[in-house]
Amino acid sequence: MKVELRERVPAPVLFVLGGLSMYVGAALAVGLFAALPPAAVAVLRLVGAAAVLLAWRRPGRAAWRGSRLVRAVAFGLATALMNVAFYEAIARLPLGTAVAIEFCGPVLVAAVASRRPRDVAAVVLAAVGVLLIADVRWSGSPSGVLWALAAAAMWAAYILLGKRVARAGTGLDDMAVGFAVAAVLLAPLLAVGGPGSTAALADPLVVVLAVGVGVLSSVVPYVLDQLVLRRVGQARFAVLLALLPATATVVGLVALAQVPGPLEALGIAAVIAAVGLRSRDGDEPAEPRPG
Repeated sequence: MKVELRERVPAPVLFVLGGLSMYVGAALAVGLFAALPPAAVAVLRLVGAAAVLLAWRRPGRAAWRGSRLVRAVAFGLATALMNVAFYEAIARLPLGTAVAIEFCGPVLVAAVASRRPRDVAAVVLAAVGVLLIADVRWSGSPSGVLWALAAAAMWAAYILLGKRVARAGTGLDDMAVGFAVAAVLLAPLLAVGGPGSTAALADPLVVVLAVGVGVLSSVVPYVLDQLVLRRVGQARFAVLLALLPATATVVGLVALAQVPGPLEALGIAAVIAAVGLRSRDGDEPAEPRPG
């Protein structure tokens, strides 16, 4: 994106475009679930993102050694497991619902890190939202709710580990290394669907779509996040995060015909309010948004 163009586009528009890219990628992933298990799609997404980042950054030898490598791999695994849990969730729940539950992770991290009244209130709002959603969804898909909660827990780990990576000042290179190693370690998940899954991996269209999911859901949102953060700062960025569950709900409605019921919509709205209310304490702006 040329400097002149990106400066003319308002920061919230760039942020929403990143969110649309991320959740359109998630909608494409849902389409791949007919050919591959959700976990396999998540690994292919990781492979696609790792390949693009490695080609772009070309991390040097120092990135593959010592404590820096350990830190990068821990971050990469947390990100990968978060994506696996998220894809297992959206295989069972509407996209907007899963994203709303997943946001409990960063809301809780912010509350524990700062203990400000606003963050306590944010946790209460998020809890009310999840209870409303769970009340609607538990009877139909308890496993979906549990996978979404697992994604929330891994997002919390992702934030904490991402903070360490970012503080080292080599976030992009370490992310490339962490994603690459995590992709290798989780490669056995590509075979969890049995012979049918293995056969699907031989289909070039399936592989191209899966790599496209990685670019849409990881690389594009990250680059746009960096442009937004340079212009609006952390505080406003935290408020913009509240747009993501709403964006996911709209993408789910348009792309997947997923219509939330009244209680579910109320729960999603409560989570959006919680995200907007929470402070940015404990979060790490130098890393991409997950999901």
